[in-house]
Amino acid sequence: PIDKLSKITTSVYIGISSFDYGVRLQSNEDTIDSYLGTGTLLSPAAGRISYFLNLTGPSMVIDTACSSSLVSIHQAIMSLRSHESDISIVGGVGLLLEPSLSICFSKATMLSPDGKCKTFDDSANGYVRSEGCAVIILKRLSDAIKNKDNIHGVIISSAVNQDGASGGLTIPSGLSQAKVIQQAMLNSSIKVAEVDYVEAHGTGTSLGDPIEINALGEVFRDRNLKLKVGSVKTNIGHLEACSG
Repeated sequence: PIDKLSKITTSVYIGISSFDYGVRLQSNEDTIDSYLGTGTLLSPAAGRISYFLNLTGPSMVIDTACSSSLVSIHQAIMSLRSHESDISIVGGVGLLLEPSLSICFSKATMLSPDGKCKTFDDSANGYVRSEGCAVIILKRLSDAIKNKDNIHGVIISSAVNQDGASGGLTIPSGLSQAKVIQQAMLNSSIKVAEVDYVEAHGTGTSLGDPIEINALGEVFRDRNLKLKVGSVKTNIGHLEACSG
């Protein structure tokens, strides 16, 4: 029950990156009032949840662009493992409310001209912006079993790194991608032969997709069985900060 959360150390991690709502309101002086700051800044996206539910665990917004939601999950895992919190509310949100970023990305030739995401396809020509919001509740597995919770899945391991000086600010590093997957597997003692499926970033770009698939090839090169690789973005588009 929600009313019991305040009696449990509950953390909140929200992945959010876009600021369309703030841009729309700040562009018109007539819409600026005393609530503009708390209503348009990104930080209250987590703070409001903690305030409304009277939660006293760590509460923060995480913006690492397209990996914001997954990094939020990673931070929540660290918080649970260190017993900094006992329950974690983890969410991601990305809304398209203002055209400027779409125009910018279009001029940068990042978007698919035909509005179709073609992940790992020869005809891939850019990504498709989409919007969405998702929230999950994380607990230590032992606590979830003890409380007889409805367990939808178990996160065995996670890892985070950065590209460093790659070919450009928006160009991924295949070496870093391979390393972070290897680190996550090392943290959990999972072997390459035990992985059946990889949900890839797979945005449908002619540059990023080959880098990602080659990185996967490097990690799983000693595997004898075929590895299934896919991306939900082909069905729903790229949710950006909510991606993952």
